Amino acid sequence: MSQDKTSDTPSRRFVITVGRQFGSGGRELGHKLAERFSIGYYDKKLLWEAASRAGMSREIFEKNDERMPRLIGSSVGFSMGYGQLPWYNGEAMMTDSIYNSLADVMEHLADTAPCVIVGRSADYVLRDHAVPKVSLFVHAPMDVRIKRILSRSEDIKQTNAARNLAEKTDKLRAAYYNFYTDKKWGDAASYDLTLDSSVLSMDDICDIVALYIRKRYGFDPEDK
Repeated sequence: MSQDKTSDTPSRRFVITVGRQFGSGGRELGHKLAERFSIGYYDKKLLWEAASRAGMSREIFEKNDERMPRLIGSSVGFSMGYGQLPWYNGEAMMTDSIYNSLADVMEHLADTAPCVIVGRSADYVLRDHAVPKVSLFVHAPMDVRIKRILSRSEDIKQTNAARNLAEKTDKLRAAYYNFYTDKKWGDAASYDLTLDSSVLSMDDICDIVALYIRKRYGFDPEDK
């Protein structure tokens, strides 16, 4: 699991959350920010930690990663209070348990050291946490995303396959986010900053995030 490289001082403890369209480079940006600010980075490893804490297998968590619960006989979307409703099935309860375990891990990370957390509605989970937070959403035009997907995947070679994967993954992420929060996935109103990764370089976007933190919270995230 990624380790923070700095001492845990109040002025240095902050969290950057990154929501992202599939293929937009959100994970790459998360890595860049973590390296730039010398802080921890959590993506898939967050799942492993949650699985360990909950006493469940990693495979169960990966299967349900950013997936909305499947409900019995209902296509109606609810965002709050779902755990006590009679149409909830065992699989949905398992998904809730996974979500709650992830939330516990994210709260622990926010309490411990500065970090970047990618996906998993981290911005909503930490909305009431006292630590300074910046929520980002990364997007890009579909043609740019397709090119990125094709360049990084050994299995996907066709444009249509890349497009279909991006659209399917975005639908799953949106359903998960919209179900567990009272906000809308990808809507600018749901985040502090929404960023088109096709317009600026990742380094330039890191500059913007650093400036935002300095202006909003009064400290420099790059101070060691």
